[in-house]
Amino acid sequence: MAQRSAAGLSKGSRFQVSKGMLTVLASTIVLFALSTVLAPSSVKPETLNGMLPFASILAIVGLGQMLVIQQAGIDLSVAGSMSLAAVIVTVNPGGDNAKLIPALLMSFGIAILIGGLNGILVGFLKLNPIIATLGTNSLLYGLVMAISHGIPRQTTPRLEAIVTSSPLGVPNTVLFAVAALLLVIFFLRNTVAGRRFESIGSSPAVASISGLRVRTHLALAYVWGQLLYTLAGVLIAGVISSPNGSMGDAYLLPSVAVVVLGGTSLLGGRGLPTATVIAAVFLSQLDQFVLALGVNFAIRTLVQAAALAIGVAIYTVDWARVRTIIQKLPGSSNRGQNQASLPSA
Repeated sequence: MAQRSAAGLSKGSRFQVSKGMLTVLASTIVLFALSTVLAPSSVKPETLNGMLPFASILAIVGLGQMLVIQQAGIDLSVAGSMSLAAVIVTVNPGGDNAKLIPALLMSFGIAILIGGLNGILVGFLKLNPIIATLGTNSLLYGLVMAISHGIPRQTTPRLEAIVTSSPLGVPNTVLFAVAALLLVIFFLRNTVAGRRFESIGSSPAVASISGLRVRTHLALAYVWGQLLYTLAGVLIAGVISSPNGSMGDAYLLPSVAVVVLGGTSLLGGRGLPTATVIAAVFLSQLDQFVLALGVNFAIRTLVQAAALAIGVAIYTVDWARVRTIIQKLPGSSNRGQNQASLPSA
C-alpha cells in the first residue's frame, strides 16, 4: 500500500520530466556528438559563440509562440513583429543613444496594441488564427516600409554594446533568453493565472463551464507572444548592426518548429518552456551542422521543414494504432503464419 502511494506521488510530481524534454534533450546530445565527429568545425568555441545569440533569439520567439499554441492557436505575425521592432529601435534613434529608451517604449507599446488586435480577432471575433495573424503580419510589414522606406539603419552604439557584450563569459542574449524562460516558467507553474491559462488551453469548454474567462486568456496569449517577439526583434537589432526590414522572415517556421519539437501539443494544453528552449539550441546547431557540411541554403530550409514534420509525427501520430494497422496487412499476416509454422529448435 505504501509502495503504491509513493508511486502515485512520484507520478503526480510537478518535477516529472516530460516525454518532450527527454526526446529533445537526447536529440540535442546526439546532434552535438555527430557534429563533433562529422563536422568538427561546427562545434569550435568561436562557432558556438556565434551560434548562441541566434539560438537565444529563437528561444525567445519560441516561448512567445508556445504561449499562443497552448491556447490551440498559431501566430503568423512573428516575422512582421520582429522586423518592426528592429526597424523602430534603429530608425527612430538615428544612432543617438539618448533616443534609444523612447524607441524601446514605442516598440513594446506597439507590441501590446498588435497583440490586442490579434487577441480580439481570434479570441472575441472567433476568426481563424492563421488568417487573422497573417493579415496582421501584412499590416506590420506595411508599417516597416513606412518607417524605414526600405533603407537599413545603423544600430545605436548603446544597444549594440548591451546585446553583444559578455560580462560573465556568456553572451547577454543568452541571459535575456534565460530570464524570459524563468519568467514564463514562473507564470505558468507558480501563479493562479498561469494554471488557469493551461487549463483553458487543455479544455476550453470545461473551463468555460467552470466560470473561467476563456476569451480573455486566449486574447492575452497573443499579447504575451507579441512582447516576446518584440524583445527578440530588439536583440537581433543589437546583434546585426544594420538590420533590414525582413529580418523576422527567417524565424517564422523555426518558431513553430521549436515548440513542436519541444513537445507542446498543437491542440493546446500544457506548455513545455524548457524543452522549447532546448529545441531552439537543437535547431540552431542543426543549421550549423548542415552549413559545415557545405549544404546550400535551400537544403537547409528543407532540413528545418523536415525537423518540423518529424516533431509533429513523434508527438501527434498514434504509433500504437499504426503498428496495429501494419500487423493487419496481408503480408504481415503471412509472415506471422510462416514464422509460426517453422519447427522449433
